[in-house]
Amino acid sequence: MNKILKDESFQISIALSFFFIGTGVVFLLMGLVGYSWVLFVLLPIVLGVAIGSMKVRKYALWGALITTAIILIALWIPGMSGIICIVMAEVLIIPLVFLGYVIAVLVKRYKKIKGTDKLSILLLPLIPFLIAAPAEHFFNKEKQTIIEVRTEKVFNYTPDQVYDAIKSVDTLDAEKPFLLKLDLPIPTKCILEKEEVGALRTCYFRGGRLSNADFGGGTITERVTEVKRGKVLKMDVIDYNLIGRKWLGFKEAIYYFEPAANNSCKLTRITTYTSVLTPRFYWEPMEKLGVTQEHDYVFNNLAKDLERRFGIR
Repeated sequence: MNKILKDESFQISIALSFFFIGTGVVFLLMGLVGYSWVLFVLLPIVLGVAIGSMKVRKYALWGALITTAIILIALWIPGMSGIICIVMAEVLIIPLVFLGYVIAVLVKRYKKIKGTDKLSILLLPLIPFLIAAPAEHFFNKEKQTIIEVRTEKVFNYTPDQVYDAIKSVDTLDAEKPFLLKLDLPIPTKCILEKEEVGALRTCYFRGGRLSNADFGGGTITERVTEVKRGKVLKMDVIDYNLIGRKWLGFKEAIYYFEPAANNSCKLTRITTYTSVLTPRFYWEPMEKLGVTQEHDYVFNNLAKDLERRFGIR
């Protein structure tokens, strides 16, 4: 272990990794880069290129990968990110660091570049990020993607009974899906002030088990745009404050109540949210899964409330 820690290439790779990843974090905090492919794809690749360009690389790659992983995990401490997002970021970023490393090694093998340990030269691969970050952030007009998530479930109660049980919930306490057991926001109650168009409905959240302090908690405030008992409850989201999740937004929440066989009710829950995370093919499936599991949690609680209010049917 002492041999590795004293290795010059290992020490240089740690310094480079701190500088590259640290620059990305600073740019993010300053609003000079978004949660985009520039941050999650380009930056790790150019870091890997810098590491692969070193003259002696015996332990350099290990130093870069370990340092990158530690920095990402450290973002959990101030509540800049949650455990799930950190794990997903590491799964995306660390292989890209390795890819950049391989690219540099192959280029060196064909004698297109010479290896060097001069920091001034090893920092040159960072230039594409310094240019692309503000350019992408300021010139990309389509910053938000709008996504709709729909969940349906049949309850063995009438539409009016289901409506009455879910319009306003004092306490949510049911079996939690897997992601909510970690650090996704957990709804604790939703209060509807009046059953009329224009009324406000406020939902309160707390952080999951692995959340850092109150990370993941907060509120979502909705304004009713359409309400018909036993038929529809439609709301626009006018304010949200889910701590630590600046890349996520909400636009609309809808409940549809439809009569089903044997005097039961098919409840459809639709959540429309926005996200600035890219690449979309990587982040969107997990986003949708998170919203779906929040739906499932609310439905689990609804089943308990219906049974308590109206008995087993």
